[in-house]
Amino acid sequence: MKVIIDLCVVPLGVGVSVSEHVAACERVIREAGLNSSMHAYGTNIEGDWDDVMAAVKRCHEVVHEMGAPRISTTMKLGTRTDRVQTMADKVRSVEAKLTQDG
Repeated sequence: MKVIIDLCVVPLGVGVSVSEHVAACERVIREAGLNSSMHAYGTNIEGDWDDVMAAVKRCHEVVHEMGAPRISTTMKLGTRTDRVQTMADKVRSVEAKLTQDG
């Protein structure tokens, strides 16, 4: 099953800046070969359910290995069975509607 998720991994107990931890998690996602798009408060990821969830687990492992005693993660996810849809498809659909308004 394919899934699109919005992932936000927040290490706790590591100080104010968490960019090194975020970068480490982004590396995990890229090394997994998943299609992703980082944004200001997280990352959108698409792929096979098991591959995406394995990357989320690995992100936690890596961030803990970096010294974070706690991690708070929020994740929104969506699946479809009626057709294949990518992150780009979803954005294009909204952009097309915005163009129609103009």
